[in-house]
Amino acid sequence: MMRNEMTGDRYVNPYTDFGFKMLFGSEINKELLISFVNSLLGGREVIRDLKYLNTEHLGTSERDRRAVFDVYCENERGEKILVEMQRGEQQFFKDRSIYYSTFPIREQGLRGEWDYELKAVYVIGILNFKFTNEDTDNYHHEVKLVDLNTRKVFYDKLTFIYLEMPKFNKTETELESMFDKWMFVIRNLSRLMDRPMALQERVFTRLFESAEIAKFTREQYEEYEDSLKAYRDWQNTIHTAVMKSLQEGIAQGREEGREEGREEGREEGRKEERLKLARKFKASGIPVSIIAENTGLTEEEIADL
Repeated sequence: MMRNEMTGDRYVNPYTDFGFKMLFGSEINKELLISFVNSLLGGREVIRDLKYLNTEHLGTSERDRRAVFDVYCENERGEKILVEMQRGEQQFFKDRSIYYSTFPIREQGLRGEWDYELKAVYVIGILNFKFTNEDTDNYHHEVKLVDLNTRKVFYDKLTFIYLEMPKFNKTETELESMFDKWMFVIRNLSRLMDRPMALQERVFTRLFESAEIAKFTREQYEEYEDSLKAYRDWQNTIHTAVMKSLQEGIAQGREEGREEGREEGREEGRKEERLKLARKFKASGIPVSIIAENTGLTEEEIADL
């Protein structure tokens, strides 16, 4: 029987590379991925089976950048599904997402005579951060090619689905749909000590059995510990950089306030800079308590941003 000595957690952290691929990228747990993807599609389409595909893809020339997907599969109709766990904000994340979508499109090209008919492609991004330009509470984004004049979908075979996990704050008693339940379990799995009463569907029986660290083999346990350490080291690096930037921004705000030459100008400059930085770091998923401690803002002020 294994136990996570680093945290004392009962269940695996799905934000780690090991945890995510074990739960959603392994043949033995295929039913978990099928249920999750079906919950995203909201009944518009029902996937009955999936086949896992090679997650590493090379471009058409040596100069092309390699693409390595977290999970890549196709359903029984040959439609391609690409799932990415994005653990932190990237400057050109949307560009990267579009670029990745080209691989399952291009590989459908047939040699010889071909009429260019394509199977649908779905790109699913599970984001452990918030889009910086999104001020709404909406955490489920479904993006398609749309005609701006008619506001109608121009092409329905290319779909991008983005889930802003930090925005999902429903409690166990507020879970209504399977989509709600999957969002809840991905967001909270590593913090749970017992299976919630709201998650009684058979698929969650499978999930909690697979996610229990005590059932890992020695090899699985060591691999998970390495993955968890890498995830935490990355988090600490990001938080350190954020806090350094935060302190520099506050200092700059104070300097700008001094240059105003008036107490009112100094205070406004400091407050505005704090709010600006707090808004940025909140969008990056930094805990409100840490932002409050380093900016002097109240948690209520930060929550309202």
